[in-house]
Amino acid sequence: MILLLIVIIVLLLLLIGWQFYSKFKIKKNLRELSQQLDSILHDQSAEKVLFITNEETVQTALIQINRLLDFNQKVIADYSKTKESLRKMISNMSHDLKTPLTVILGYVEKLTMDKMMQKEERTIVTQQLYKKTEQVIELIHRFFDLVKLESGDYSIPLTKVSVSEICRKNVLEFYHLLQSKKLQVELDIPEQDYFIFGNEEALNRVLSNLISNALRYGSEGGIIGLTVREEGDNIAIDVWDKGKGIAEKEQELVFERLYTLDDARNPEFQGSGLGLSITKRLVEGMKGSILLKSKPYEKTVFTCVFNRITY
Repeated sequence: MILLLIVIIVLLLLLIGWQFYSKFKIKKNLRELSQQLDSILHDQSAEKVLFITNEETVQTALIQINRLLDFNQKVIADYSKTKESLRKMISNMSHDLKTPLTVILGYVEKLTMDKMMQKEERTIVTQQLYKKTEQVIELIHRFFDLVKLESGDYSIPLTKVSVSEICRKNVLEFYHLLQSKKLQVELDIPEQDYFIFGNEEALNRVLSNLISNALRYGSEGGIIGLTVREEGDNIAIDVWDKGKGIAEKEQELVFERLYTLDDARNPEFQGSGLGLSITKRLVEGMKGSILLKSKPYEKTVFTCVFNRITY
Protein backbone atom coordinates (compact mmCIF):
# COMPACT_ATOMS: atom_id res chain seq x y z
CA MET A 1 0.00 0.00 0.00
CA ILE A 2 2.77 2.44 0.90
CA LEU A 3 4.65 1.45 -2.29
CA LEU A 4 1.56 2.14 -4.43
CA LEU A 5 1.18 5.53 -2.79
CA ILE A 6 4.83 6.36 -3.51
CA VAL A 7 4.40 5.34 -7.18
CA ILE A 8 1.30 7.55 -7.53
CA ILE A 9 3.11 10.51 -5.94
CA VAL A 10 6.08 10.04 -8.31
CA LEU A 11 3.74 9.85 -11.34
CA LEU A 12 1.93 13.02 -10.26
CA LEU A 13 5.24 14.81 -9.82
CA LEU A 14 6.36 13.64 -13.30
CA LEU A 15 3.06 14.82 -14.83
CA ILE A 16 3.34 18.22 -13.17
CA GLY A 17 6.97 18.47 -14.28
CA TRP A 18 6.08 17.53 -17.89
CA GLN A 19 3.28 20.09 -18.02
CA PHE A 20 5.65 22.76 -16.73
CA TYR A 21 8.31 21.72 -19.27
CA SER A 22 5.75 21.65 -22.10
CA LYS A 23 4.51 25.14 -21.24
CA PHE A 24 8.09 26.39 -21.08
CA LYS A 25 8.92 24.75 -24.41
CA ILE A 26 5.80 26.18 -26.12
CA LYS A 27 6.61 29.66 -24.79
CA LYS A 28 10.15 29.32 -26.08
CA ASN A 29 8.91 28.19 -29.50
CA LEU A 30 6.41 31.04 -29.69
CA ARG A 31 9.07 33.57 -28.67
CA GLU A 32 11.44 32.29 -31.39
CA LEU A 33 8.61 32.26 -33.94
CA SER A 34 7.66 35.83 -33.10
CA GLN A 35 11.28 37.03 -33.43
CA GLN A 36 11.68 35.38 -36.85
CA LEU A 37 8.38 36.83 -38.10
CA ASP A 38 9.30 40.30 -36.87
CA SER A 39 12.65 40.13 -38.68
CA ILE A 40 11.11 38.86 -41.96
CA LEU A 41 8.35 41.49 -42.00
CA HIS A 42 10.71 44.30 -41.03
CA ASP A 43 13.21 43.45 -43.79
CA GLN A 44 10.47 42.42 -46.27
CA SER A 45 12.64 39.46 -47.16
CA ALA A 46 11.64 36.24 -48.94
CA GLU A 47 12.77 34.08 -46.00
CA LYS A 48 10.53 31.55 -44.27
CA VAL A 49 10.05 30.75 -40.59
CA LEU A 50 12.27 27.75 -39.82
CA PHE A 51 13.02 25.82 -36.64
CA ILE A 52 12.94 22.19 -35.57
CA THR A 53 10.05 20.96 -33.45
CA ASN A 54 8.29 17.64 -32.85
CA GLU A 55 5.06 19.34 -31.82
CA GLU A 56 2.46 18.63 -34.52
CA THR A 57 0.43 21.71 -33.59
CA VAL A 58 3.47 23.95 -34.00
CA GLN A 59 4.40 22.23 -37.29
CA THR A 60 0.90 22.86 -38.67
CA ALA A 61 1.04 26.49 -37.55
CA LEU A 62 4.44 26.90 -39.25
CA ILE A 63 3.07 25.57 -42.56
CA GLN A 64 0.17 28.02 -42.49
CA ILE A 65 2.38 30.94 -41.45
CA ASN A 66 4.79 30.26 -44.33
CA ARG A 67 1.86 30.07 -46.76
CA LEU A 68 0.73 33.49 -45.52
CA LEU A 69 4.27 34.82 -45.93
CA ASP A 70 4.33 33.53 -49.53
CA PHE A 71 1.05 35.28 -50.22
CA ASN A 72 2.23 38.49 -48.59
CA GLN A 73 5.46 38.48 -50.62
CA LYS A 74 3.48 37.95 -53.82
CA VAL A 75 1.19 40.87 -52.95
CA ILE A 76 4.22 43.11 -52.32
CA ALA A 77 5.83 42.03 -55.62
CA ASP A 78 2.58 42.59 -57.56
CA TYR A 79 2.13 45.99 -55.95
CA SER A 80 5.67 47.03 -56.87
CA LYS A 81 5.17 45.85 -60.45
CA THR A 82 1.82 47.64 -60.74
CA LYS A 83 3.24 50.82 -59.24
CA GLU A 84 6.14 50.81 -61.72
CA SER A 85 3.80 50.02 -64.61
CA LEU A 86 1.50 52.87 -63.58
CA ARG A 87 4.44 55.26 -63.29
CA LYS A 88 5.64 54.33 -66.77
CA MET A 89 2.12 54.52 -68.17
CA ILE A 90 1.60 58.05 -66.83
CA SER A 91 5.01 59.09 -68.13
CA ASN A 92 4.33 57.71 -71.61
CA MET A 93 0.79 59.06 -71.68
CA SER A 94 2.06 62.50 -70.71
CA HIS A 95 4.65 62.35 -73.48
CA ASP A 96 2.16 61.20 -76.10
CA LEU A 97 -0.31 63.93 -75.18
CA LYS A 98 2.27 66.67 -74.71
CA THR A 99 3.80 66.27 -78.18
CA PRO A 100 0.65 66.83 -80.30
CA LEU A 101 -0.75 69.39 -77.84
CA THR A 102 2.43 71.44 -78.16
CA VAL A 103 2.10 71.32 -81.96
CA ILE A 104 -1.60 72.28 -81.70
CA LEU A 105 -0.69 75.25 -79.50
CA GLY A 106 1.89 76.33 -82.08
CA TYR A 107 -0.65 76.19 -84.90
CA VAL A 108 -3.23 78.11 -82.85
CA GLU A 109 -0.68 80.82 -82.01
CA LYS A 110 0.31 81.07 -85.66
CA LEU A 111 -3.29 81.44 -86.81
CA THR A 112 -4.00 83.99 -84.08
CA MET A 113 -0.83 86.11 -84.31
CA ASP A 114 -0.10 86.10 -88.04
CA LYS A 115 -2.70 88.48 -89.43
CA MET A 116 -0.91 88.68 -92.79
CA MET A 117 -1.02 84.94 -93.46
CA GLN A 118 -2.13 84.06 -96.96
CA LYS A 119 -5.38 82.16 -97.43
CA GLU A 120 -3.61 79.11 -98.90
CA GLU A 121 -1.15 78.90 -96.01
CA ARG A 122 -3.97 79.41 -93.48
CA THR A 123 -5.82 76.48 -95.07
CA ILE A 124 -2.75 74.24 -94.76
CA VAL A 125 -2.17 75.22 -91.12
CA THR A 126 -5.85 74.64 -90.30
CA GLN A 127 -5.71 71.18 -91.90
CA GLN A 128 -2.62 70.30 -89.85
CA LEU A 129 -4.31 71.60 -86.72
CA TYR A 130 -7.34 69.41 -87.42
CA LYS A 131 -5.12 66.36 -88.04
CA LYS A 132 -3.23 66.80 -84.76
CA THR A 133 -6.47 67.32 -82.83
CA GLU A 134 -7.78 64.05 -84.26
CA GLN A 135 -4.61 62.31 -83.05
CA VAL A 136 -5.20 63.50 -79.50
CA ILE A 137 -8.86 62.43 -79.58
CA GLU A 138 -7.91 59.01 -80.97
CA LEU A 139 -5.28 58.57 -78.25
CA ILE A 140 -7.78 59.44 -75.52
CA HIS A 141 -10.36 57.05 -77.02
CA ARG A 142 -7.79 54.26 -77.12
CA PHE A 143 -6.79 54.90 -73.54
CA PHE A 144 -10.38 54.70 -72.29
CA ASP A 145 -11.05 51.62 -74.43
CA LEU A 146 -8.12 49.90 -72.74
CA VAL A 147 -9.40 50.92 -69.30
CA LYS A 148 -12.81 49.45 -70.16
CA LEU A 149 -11.27 46.22 -71.44
CA GLU A 150 -9.13 45.80 -68.33
CA SER A 151 -12.02 46.55 -65.97
CA GLY A 152 -14.39 44.18 -67.76
CA ASP A 153 -16.82 46.95 -68.78
CA TYR A 154 -16.25 46.32 -72.50
CA SER A 155 -18.75 43.74 -73.71
CA ILE A 156 -17.62 41.33 -76.46
CA PRO A 157 -20.59 39.12 -77.44
CA LEU A 158 -19.36 36.00 -79.24
CA THR A 159 -20.99 34.47 -82.32
CA LYS A 160 -20.07 32.46 -85.42
CA VAL A 161 -17.68 34.58 -87.53
CA SER A 162 -16.15 33.99 -90.98
CA VAL A 163 -12.41 34.55 -90.66
CA SER A 164 -11.49 34.39 -94.36
CA GLU A 165 -14.00 37.05 -95.37
CA ILE A 166 -12.99 39.48 -92.61
CA CYS A 167 -9.26 39.04 -93.38
CA ARG A 168 -9.79 39.83 -97.07
CA LYS A 169 -11.87 42.90 -96.23
CA ASN A 170 -9.25 44.29 -93.84
CA VAL A 171 -6.41 43.90 -96.34
CA LEU A 172 -8.52 45.67 -98.99
CA GLU A 173 -9.06 48.61 -96.64
CA PHE A 174 -5.27 49.13 -96.59
CA TYR A 175 -4.86 48.58 -100.33
CA HIS A 176 -4.18 52.22 -101.31
CA LEU A 177 -1.77 52.76 -98.42
CA LEU A 178 0.09 49.57 -99.31
CA GLN A 179 0.32 50.71 -102.93
CA SER A 180 1.53 54.18 -101.96
CA LYS A 181 4.38 52.60 -99.99
CA LYS A 182 5.10 50.24 -102.92
CA LEU A 183 4.84 47.20 -100.69
CA GLN A 184 4.45 43.66 -101.94
CA VAL A 185 1.44 41.96 -100.37
CA GLU A 186 1.43 38.19 -99.90
CA LEU A 187 -1.90 36.64 -98.95
CA ASP A 188 -2.56 33.02 -98.11
CA ILE A 189 -6.27 32.88 -97.40
CA PRO A 190 -7.93 29.59 -98.39
CA GLU A 191 -11.06 29.71 -100.56
CA GLN A 192 -12.72 27.49 -97.97
CA ASP A 193 -14.52 29.49 -95.31
CA TYR A 194 -13.14 29.08 -91.81
CA PHE A 195 -15.39 29.98 -88.91
CA ILE A 196 -14.46 30.85 -85.34
CA PHE A 197 -16.32 31.65 -82.16
CA GLY A 198 -15.60 35.38 -82.07
CA ASN A 199 -16.83 38.91 -82.64
CA GLU A 200 -16.70 40.61 -86.05
CA GLU A 201 -16.14 44.15 -84.72
CA ALA A 202 -13.39 43.00 -82.33
CA LEU A 203 -11.68 40.90 -85.04
CA ASN A 204 -11.78 43.85 -87.45
CA ARG A 205 -10.06 45.99 -84.84
CA VAL A 206 -7.45 43.30 -84.11
CA LEU A 207 -6.55 42.94 -87.79
CA SER A 208 -6.55 46.70 -88.35
CA ASN A 209 -4.14 47.18 -85.43
CA LEU A 210 -1.81 44.39 -86.57
CA ILE A 211 -1.71 45.53 -90.21
CA SER A 212 -1.15 49.15 -89.11
CA ASN A 213 1.65 47.97 -86.85
CA ALA A 214 3.27 46.03 -89.73
CA LEU A 215 3.05 49.12 -91.94
CA ARG A 216 4.53 51.39 -89.30
CA TYR A 217 7.45 49.23 -88.24
CA GLY A 218 7.95 46.64 -90.98
CA SER A 219 7.45 48.43 -94.28
CA GLU A 220 11.18 48.81 -94.92
CA GLY A 221 11.27 45.05 -95.51
CA GLY A 222 9.27 45.66 -98.69
CA ILE A 223 6.66 42.96 -98.03
CA ILE A 224 3.69 42.41 -95.73
CA GLY A 225 1.72 39.19 -95.51
CA LEU A 226 -1.41 37.69 -93.99
CA THR A 227 -2.01 33.95 -93.62
CA VAL A 228 -5.06 32.03 -92.46
CA ARG A 229 -4.37 28.41 -91.55
CA GLU A 230 -5.55 25.47 -89.51
CA GLU A 231 -3.73 24.72 -86.28
CA GLY A 232 -5.11 21.52 -84.82
CA ASP A 233 -8.69 22.22 -83.75
CA ASN A 234 -8.08 25.96 -84.00
CA ILE A 235 -7.71 28.62 -86.68
CA ALA A 236 -4.57 30.77 -86.73
CA ILE A 237 -4.15 34.17 -88.38
CA ASP A 238 -0.58 35.35 -89.06
CA VAL A 239 0.18 38.98 -89.87
CA TRP A 240 3.83 39.25 -90.84
CA ASP A 241 6.52 41.44 -92.37
CA LYS A 242 10.25 41.32 -93.06
CA GLY A 243 11.20 44.65 -91.57
CA LYS A 244 13.54 45.61 -88.73
CA GLY A 245 11.70 43.32 -86.31
CA ILE A 246 11.62 43.37 -82.53
CA ALA A 247 14.55 42.40 -80.32
CA GLU A 248 14.04 39.32 -78.15
CA LYS A 249 14.21 41.31 -74.91
CA GLU A 250 11.38 43.56 -76.18
CA GLN A 251 9.06 40.76 -77.32
CA GLU A 252 7.68 40.01 -73.86
CA LEU A 253 6.85 43.69 -73.33
CA VAL A 254 5.13 44.81 -76.54
CA PHE A 255 1.66 43.86 -75.27
CA GLU A 256 2.00 45.95 -72.10
CA ARG A 257 -0.10 49.09 -72.02
CA LEU A 258 1.66 52.21 -73.31
CA TYR A 259 4.86 50.27 -73.98
CA THR A 260 6.61 51.45 -77.12
CA LEU A 261 9.92 50.62 -78.71
CA ASP A 262 12.58 53.28 -78.42
CA ASP A 263 12.25 54.36 -82.06
CA ALA A 264 8.47 54.69 -81.64
CA ARG A 265 9.18 58.07 -80.06
CA ASN A 266 10.54 59.32 -83.39
CA PRO A 267 7.98 61.10 -85.58
CA GLU A 268 8.48 58.53 -88.33
CA PHE A 269 7.38 55.73 -86.01
CA GLN A 270 4.99 57.66 -83.80
CA GLY A 271 2.75 55.30 -81.86
CA SER A 272 0.71 55.48 -78.68
CA GLY A 273 1.76 52.10 -77.28
CA LEU A 274 -1.92 51.22 -76.79
CA GLY A 275 -2.69 49.36 -80.03
CA LEU A 276 -1.10 46.03 -79.14
CA SER A 277 -2.40 46.15 -75.55
CA ILE A 278 -5.93 46.60 -76.86
CA THR A 279 -5.33 43.92 -79.50
CA LYS A 280 -4.24 41.39 -76.87
CA ARG A 281 -7.25 42.02 -74.67
CA LEU A 282 -9.67 41.86 -77.60
CA VAL A 283 -8.17 38.52 -78.67
CA GLU A 284 -8.42 37.19 -75.12
CA GLY A 285 -12.00 38.51 -74.93
CA MET A 286 -12.75 36.19 -77.88
CA LYS A 287 -11.22 33.28 -75.92
CA GLY A 288 -8.16 33.33 -78.17
CA SER A 289 -4.45 33.90 -77.72
CA ILE A 290 -1.82 36.04 -79.44
CA LEU A 291 1.93 35.57 -79.65
CA LEU A 292 4.89 37.20 -81.34
CA LYS A 293 7.93 35.72 -83.05
CA SER A 294 10.53 37.98 -84.57
CA LYS A 295 13.91 37.70 -86.29
CA PRO A 296 15.01 41.18 -87.44
CA TYR A 297 15.05 41.56 -91.23
CA GLU A 298 13.97 37.92 -91.62
CA LYS A 299 10.39 37.70 -90.39
CA THR A 300 8.23 39.19 -87.68
CA VAL A 301 4.93 37.37 -87.10
CA PHE A 302 1.97 38.19 -84.88
CA THR A 303 -0.18 35.07 -84.59
CA CYS A 304 -3.77 35.04 -83.30
CA VAL A 305 -5.27 31.64 -82.48
CA PHE A 306 -9.03 31.15 -82.08
CA ASN A 307 -11.42 28.27 -81.41
CA ARG A 308 -12.67 26.84 -84.69
CA ILE A 309 -16.36 26.16 -85.36
CA THR A 310 -17.13 23.33 -87.78
CA TYR A 311 -20.93 23.38 -87.72
